[in-house]
Amino acid sequence: MDSIISLVLFISIGFFLPGKVTSSVNTSCNSDDLQALERFRREVEKPIDQGWGSNSSDCCKWEGVRCEPVSSRVIALELVHKNLKGKLSDSLFGLDQLRVLNLSRNFFTGALPPQLFYLQYLEVLDLSFNSFSGFFPSLIGIPSLRLTQLYLTSNMLSGSLSIQIGSLSNLIRLDISSNNFSGPLPNAFQNLRKLEQFSASSNNFSGNLPASLSNSPTLSVLNLQKNSLSGPIDINCSAMVNLAVINLGSNQFRGAIPESISTCRKLSIINFSQNNISNQIPDSFKNLKYLSQLSLSKNNISNLSAALSILQHCRNLTSLVLTRNFQNEVMPNDPSLHFKSLSILVIANCRLSGSIPEWLRSCTRLQLIDLSWNSLSGVMPLWFDELKFIFYLDLSCNLLSGNIPTSLTMLQSLISSNVSSEEASIDFPFYIQSMQYNQIRSFRPTLNLSYNLLSGPIWPELGELKMLHVLDLSHNQLSGHILDSLSNMINLETLDLSRNNLCGEIPYSLVKLNFLSKFSVAYNQLTGMIPRVGQFLTFPDSSFEGNRGLCDSLSPPDNWNAKSNEKPDEGGESFIGAPFGFGTITGFVITATVCYIFADLLPPSRTRIRRGGKVTYTKHWRQFAR
Repeated sequence: MDSIISLVLFISIGFFLPGKVTSSVNTSCNSDDLQALERFRREVEKPIDQGWGSNSSDCCKWEGVRCEPVSSRVIALELVHKNLKGKLSDSLFGLDQLRVLNLSRNFFTGALPPQLFYLQYLEVLDLSFNSFSGFFPSLIGIPSLRLTQLYLTSNMLSGSLSIQIGSLSNLIRLDISSNNFSGPLPNAFQNLRKLEQFSASSNNFSGNLPASLSNSPTLSVLNLQKNSLSGPIDINCSAMVNLAVINLGSNQFRGAIPESISTCRKLSIINFSQNNISNQIPDSFKNLKYLSQLSLSKNNISNLSAALSILQHCRNLTSLVLTRNFQNEVMPNDPSLHFKSLSILVIANCRLSGSIPEWLRSCTRLQLIDLSWNSLSGVMPLWFDELKFIFYLDLSCNLLSGNIPTSLTMLQSLISSNVSSEEASIDFPFYIQSMQYNQIRSFRPTLNLSYNLLSGPIWPELGELKMLHVLDLSHNQLSGHILDSLSNMINLETLDLSRNNLCGEIPYSLVKLNFLSKFSVAYNQLTGMIPRVGQFLTFPDSSFEGNRGLCDSLSPPDNWNAKSNEKPDEGGESFIGAPFGFGTITGFVITATVCYIFADLLPPSRTRIRRGGKVTYTKHWRQFAR
């Protein structure tokens, strides 16, 4: 009886303890497994220093190794991000009880060994983020595999994807993205009757969607972004009853968005951006009650008014990206439009006329607005401060006029880090100014009003935006002084005030902006000395050119305190200390005279030409893809 109780206790303890503890119950691992791991250790080019080898003969105690507690057979080998190099030989194939093999994020090279797919107990195989090359192995005469997860992303595999991928009949997740696969996708998905997630993005696949894929009843996630697939978007939503995410962006699909796609009632994410899709958004999109993210940018879709009227019925919509569509239409200003859940709105580069719409005022959860590169005109509205979560606002490259509204100085999300809202996830790459983002909070807090017709002063209250990283007011008609209060924006990385009508001096207090990496006041009417302290030592001469009264300076005024916001006192003592005496005064006079003589050689400050009510920018026009 005592022996039976002891056995029960032994098994119970082994079942509940964590993997690393249970693996060390026996004194040593199986001798065949030890031999296989020792051979693998010798074959990798970089030594495995994680407790392997002579320190212990019990391989179950080695880092990354997990054993079955009773038999002490190795069931998992996980060496992730260990900088391992070399080729995979047949050494691992002796681990015939292996269930998990994860060698991701290393530097393994060579072909994929076909024998890996013959480990009959293997359930998870992750070789992603390595440098494997060659073709996907031909799988012939496969035993009854248990493989449910296969990750080969970010390697250099090439050629076609073998139709024998269908032999892996128990696959649930398959990711072969970011390789060099080419040719058509095999019509073999009818055999993958458990497949829930398939990603083949960033390859060179071409041709139409295979029927077995577009009719898969189990698939919930389909990601084929960044390929050369073509033809119509032929998705059979009557069969694909579980489809929740479809990403076909950056391909060559053409035609209209199928009306029937709305019968995929579980759809939450749709990305059809950068294709050749035309016509209008189907009215049936009203039925997509779970839709949260929609990107249709860079297509040929028309009728923005109808699109917004339809999409407002998608009550869970948080991200809406419609860039480069609706060319030359008018921005709808229907006050009845309402998007209560919207966090991201991008309708850029559409050449839209009209004004900033009033209906935005009711979108109180907005965090990011991009209406840049349109032809919106009129004055900016006064209600921006009601959008308390806004931290990214880009209205650049429009025809907006009048003063900068003071409501922009009261954006709570840019004033205090205490203002927060639910994080809006982005499940497809999101591009702004050629930069890719995957989370909304990875955007730098930005206020971009450049390339407009704004006039008046730069409000001192802008200095209250302590969370702001990018302030771009360039290419406007702003006047007045640059104020010391801007130095309160302690997180500022970019400050561009170039090509305006600003006058006065550059405040020395700006050198306190320790994160400032891009600065320009070029082509204004500034005078005085250029501060050459701190970050200002790194800025090129082009940051200051085009100011006739602006001269170089080697040091701050003697009475300037880098910890103070106060502007230095005016008068000779501000720039000339007693120790320098008459020689310094003489040098200053000579420098000012030289600056005055050569000022006429500088290029003119105005590059904007108005023709027929429109504005043409003759140079310095920023180029970026959206």
